[in-house]
Amino acid sequence: MDKKTIIALGAGILFTILLSFISIYLAGIAFILTIVIVMSLFIMQDTLFLPNLQVALKDDARGIVLTNSGNSPAVKIHASLVPMNIEYDLPALAVDESHEYLLETMIQEVKVVVQFENENGQVFSHSVKLSAYGNEFEPFKPIIPLFKWK
Repeated sequence: MDKKTIIALGAGILFTILLSFISIYLAGIAFILTIVIVMSLFIMQDTLFLPNLQVALKDDARGIVLTNSGNSPAVKIHASLVPMNIEYDLPALAVDESHEYLLETMIQEVKVVVQFENENGQVFSHSVKLSAYGNEFEPFKPIIPLFKWK
């Protein structure tokens, strides 16, 4: 376990024992809050070192924009533009940093496959379909479309 987690657990248990002399109900509340804090610290440890590369098409459709919106730098980035037979590599992309790859011609539709690693060497990969006619992501599209959603 992490040092911060052990300190929070120890302080919570000590505080719970002290409150048990005053009221068993206050001790129960303190115990539940201690469990919640320790669980949230465990969850925070699971989300460390996660880069998140987002791929977008420039407004003029003459390039690809890679943005790292994660909490860790992405290294050894390899991007492939599938029907165009274009591949390129980036050594690293820091947190909240963007990189533009400019093209000679405009793109109507393209599928971008991105592979990258975090600082610990864990490999990530995802693909995105991009179109010059509009954004493919629809935030209000239901997961199970029972009715016509548009």
